[in-house]
Amino acid sequence: MPSITINGQPCDFRPGQTVLQVASDHGIEIPHYCFHEGLSIVASCRICLAEVWAPNPRNDNKLEPIPKLLPTCQITAQDGQAIYTDSPRALANKKAVMEYLLVNHPLDCPVCDQAGECTLQDYSYEHGRGVSRFEETKIKQPKKDVGPNVLLYSDRCIMCTRCVRFTREVTGTNELIVDGRGNKEQIDVFPGKALDNPLASNVIDLCPVGALLDKDFLFQKRVWDLTSTPSIDGLTSSGDNLWIDHADGRIYRLRPRTNLEVNNWWITDEVRYGWKHVHSDDRLTTPLRRKHGALVETEWPRAIREAVTGLQQALDGGKRLATLISPMLPTEEAFLLADAARKFDERATFGVGPIPIDGEDQVFPPDAAKDHIQSPRAPKTMGEPRPFVLRAEKCPNSRGVKRVLDGAFGGGADFSAFVSRLKNDEIGAVILTGNYPSGWATEELRQALRREGLFVILLDTLNSGLVELSDVVLPSCTWAEKAGSFENADNRMQAFEPAIRPLDFTKPEGQIAIDLAVTLETGSAENAAPAPSLPWVDAPNKDYSGMPRNVTAQPVGMNGDGDIDSVRQVGSATPAGTGRPDVATPAAHPPVPRRVTRMIYTAAQVRQHMARTHDSLSMLATHVHQPPAAQTRAADMQVVEL
Repeated sequence: MPSITINGQPCDFRPGQTVLQVASDHGIEIPHYCFHEGLSIVASCRICLAEVWAPNPRNDNKLEPIPKLLPTCQITAQDGQAIYTDSPRALANKKAVMEYLLVNHPLDCPVCDQAGECTLQDYSYEHGRGVSRFEETKIKQPKKDVGPNVLLYSDRCIMCTRCVRFTREVTGTNELIVDGRGNKEQIDVFPGKALDNPLASNVIDLCPVGALLDKDFLFQKRVWDLTSTPSIDGLTSSGDNLWIDHADGRIYRLRPRTNLEVNNWWITDEVRYGWKHVHSDDRLTTPLRRKHGALVETEWPRAIREAVTGLQQALDGGKRLATLISPMLPTEEAFLLADAARKFDERATFGVGPIPIDGEDQVFPPDAAKDHIQSPRAPKTMGEPRPFVLRAEKCPNSRGVKRVLDGAFGGGADFSAFVSRLKNDEIGAVILTGNYPSGWATEELRQALRREGLFVILLDTLNSGLVELSDVVLPSCTWAEKAGSFENADNRMQAFEPAIRPLDFTKPEGQIAIDLAVTLETGSAENAAPAPSLPWVDAPNKDYSGMPRNVTAQPVGMNGDGDIDSVRQVGSATPAGTGRPDVATPAAHPPVPRRVTRMIYTAAQVRQHMARTHDSLSMLATHVHQPPAAQTRAADMQVVEL
C-alpha cells in the first residue's frame, strides 16, 4: 500500500486521497477553513499550506523540496512524499493567515453563538499572535436576514465560500453569491431569492465561524453546556444520522451526524426543526381513566389495572382485540405491543398506523443519477459524494413494524382496512398507538371508535380528539426519550439511545406493553416476580428510558381510589380545582416515598429475544447498526477560579 510521511509519521493512503484527508485519517490535525469533504476544493483559505518534499524521477527518486508551500487540501498524496506542517515556513504561514483573517474580524466571542465550537477561536489560540498589530479602524459589515432560519453576520465571515458552494453543488438552488471585491467582499443572497430550500440550514453547520447562525438556537444556550447524544431521524423514513444537543432534560437543537452510507453530512430542515412536539404544551403527561363519564388523572398502577380489567371484560363472550401499531414506534416496541395483545387474545388482529406521504422523494443535487437512490451503499468514486435523498414518507419505521408483524404475528392490515374492521361487532376492544408529531386520526377512525360497547385504550404523546373517545389514556414517550431501532427506506436498521429522560409521568410504549402483560399474568406490574414468558427484560437499575436510576415511585396527591385529586372533563384542558392546565392539585400531606421493583424495557434485550425466538427476525441480532458514544464537551485547558 502506498504511503507518505507527515511530520515524520508514516501514513498509508488510498490512491486519490489528498494529503489533508490522509492526515485526518491518521489523527494528524492540519488547520483548514475552506475544505469540506462534501464540497469542491478551492484552496482559498491558505492556512493548510505545508512544505512538501517529493521523489525526483530525474535524480534517482531522491527527495527534493518543492520551492513553494502547497495546499494540502488540494494536492493528492504520492508514494514517498514527505510533508511538513510544523516546519518554520509552514508555521509562519499559519501565523500570517490568522493575522490576516482577524484584521477586520470583530471581537464578538463573548456574545457569539459559535463560541466554543469555532475553529477561528481554536486556530487563533494555536497559531495566532497574542496581540494584534492592527491599529486602523475595522471595516464593518451588516447583519442580514438571508432566510427563514438563517442569519448572516457579515463582519464575522472569513470568505471560505463553503455556503456558496453548498447551494451550487448540493442543493442546486444557487441562492448565495459572493458580492464585491477586496475588503468589501461579502456573502449575499441573489436578489429576490431567499435562502429557503429543504436543506438550507446545513450552511449553519458548514460555517467554520460565527457568520451563519441558526435563528432558532440564537442566544439559547452555550454549547459547552450541551451534551450531544447520537440518534436517528424519528420523523421521516430517511434514517438520517444526527446529534441531539440537550441540557437539563431539554432539547436545544439537532445537528447532522456524518454517515456516508445514509445521509452524508446533511439533514433536512424538516428534521432539524421537527422536534418541537417533544416539549409541546399539548403533551400528555399523566395517565387518565374514565370515571362516571369523565376522564380523571390517575397513577400508573391504577391505570394499568383499569386497562387490563377493561380488556378482559370487553373480550368476554368471544370478542376480539384489535391493536393499531404506529409506524412511529421502534421495532422493539412494536414487538412487545403485539406480543402483549396476543396474551390477552390469541386471535388478536393487528394493523399498521397511517403512513404519511408528502409529495415525492427529492434528490440533491437534482441532476444526480437515479441508480444512486436505489443503492446508496454502492461503491462511489473518490471525491464524489452520493446524492442526498429527501424522503416523502414521513414516518421512521413502517418497514420495521411490518417486518415484526409479518415475521412473528401473521401480518397486519393497512390503516384503512383496520378502521373498516373496527366497525365489526366482533371487535370488543382496541389498543391505539400514535406518537406522531401532529394530529393523525381520521374522521372515519373517530366514527368507528364511537361504537357502543367498544373499549378503547390510547397510547399517545399529544392531546387530540382521540382522548375524549378513550376509556384509558396512557401517555407515551417520543423517540428522543427512549431506546430502540428504526428501519429506513433502504432497509437499513439503526439503533438509538435516549437523549433526555421521559417527560413527567410518561413511559415508553415498550414499558407500557410489559406492564400490561405482567399485570395480566401476576396481577400487578409492581413488586412482581419476573414473568416466565417475559425473559428478555431484566434491568433493575435502569429507569423507563433505559437510563441508570433507582426505580422509586412517589405518588403525589392521590385520593382513596388511586386517582390524582383532580378531574378533567372530556375534552377539557384544565383540571378542576386548579387554575393552571394539566397541573394536579397536591395533597395536603404527600405520602412517604415507597420503593418498588418493576420489569424494565431494554431495547437491546428485546432485539436479542426476537432474534432467538423467530427465525424471520434473526437479522436483528447481527444487522442493527449501533450508535457511537455520546459526546460531552469539556475544556481543553485547566479552568482556574480567581
